[in-house]
Amino acid sequence: MPPLNTSRPSPVTFLLMGIPGLEHLHVWIGIPFCSMYVVAVVGNVTILAVVRAERSLHEPMFLFLCMLSITDLVLSTSTLPRMLCLFWLGVHDIAFDACLTQMFFIHSFTAMESGFFLAMAFDRYVAICHPLRHTTILTHARITIMGIIVVIRGIAFFSPHPILLKQLPYCRTRIIAHTYCEFMAVVKLACMDIRATKSYSLSMASIIGSCDAILIAVSYAFILRSVFRLPSREAGFKALGTCGSHVCVILVFYSTAGFSIFTHRFGKNVPAHIHIFIANMYLLVPPFLNPIVYGVRTKKIRERVLRTLMVNVS
Repeated sequence: MPPLNTSRPSPVTFLLMGIPGLEHLHVWIGIPFCSMYVVAVVGNVTILAVVRAERSLHEPMFLFLCMLSITDLVLSTSTLPRMLCLFWLGVHDIAFDACLTQMFFIHSFTAMESGFFLAMAFDRYVAICHPLRHTTILTHARITIMGIIVVIRGIAFFSPHPILLKQLPYCRTRIIAHTYCEFMAVVKLACMDIRATKSYSLSMASIIGSCDAILIAVSYAFILRSVFRLPSREAGFKALGTCGSHVCVILVFYSTAGFSIFTHRFGKNVPAHIHIFIANMYLLVPPFLNPIVYGVRTKKIRERVLRTLMVNVS
C-alpha cells in the first residue's frame, strides 16, 4: 500500500445521495421507513420497561432480549432520523466526523446484534435440550460476561473503520451513493489504493457473520432434534412455534446482511438501488420485527403489557 498523502485534508462534509435512481420516490419511501422506526422505538422501549418492572422476567431469555432491544434502539436511531432528513427535507450534507461516528455505530452495533442473536439461540438450546440445568448454566454472572464479550467484540473489530478512513486522502467527489455512511461507500471516495482496506472490512464482516450464523444453525439443529423427541406433540408444536418465529427474524437479518456483503465482493452487476435498498433492510427490519416476535409473542411480556394498559384505562 502506498504511503498516505497527508497533504490532502479530510473533507469538511460529505453529501448523501440517497437511493440512486429512486430520488423521486424518497418522500414515499420515507413513510414506511418512519413507521418501522416508530414501532421499533415504542416496542423496544416497552420491552425494556416491562422487564425492568417485572422481577419474574429477570430470566436469561429476557435479559438477552433487553440487550438486543438496546442494540436495536441504537442501531435504528443512528440511521433513521438522519435518513428521514434526507428523504423528506432534502438535507444531503453530513459532517465528516458525524459520518465516521454514524459508521462506527452502524457496523459495531450490527456485529452486536449478530452476537446477541447467537446468545439467545444458545439460551434456547440450553432451555430446551438441558432444561434442568438451565439456571445453573446461564447464571446472571455468565449472562453479564456474555453480554460484555459481545459488546467488546463489536467495538474491537469495527473501531478501526473510522480510524482508517480518517487517515485516507480524499480527492474525488464528496458524494456518497448511499442513504447513510456505509464503510464501503465512503472508502471508494479515497484517492489511493484501497484494496487492503476493503479486504479488511469485508473479511471482518464475513468472519463474524458466518461464524455466528453457523453456530446459530447448529444450536437450532440440536433444538429441533430434541423437539422431535418430545413425547407430547402439543409441547413439540409449541416449541417449534416459538423457535420458528425466532428463526424468521434471524433469517431476515443474515440474508439481507449477507446479500450486502457478497454484493460488495462479487455482485458488480447488481443495480445500485437494489443493493442500497436491501442494505437498509438489515438495519430497519430486525429492530422493527424483534419487539413483535420476541415481545408480543412472548406470553409473560404480553400479559404484563395488557395488565398495565387495563390499569391505566380503568
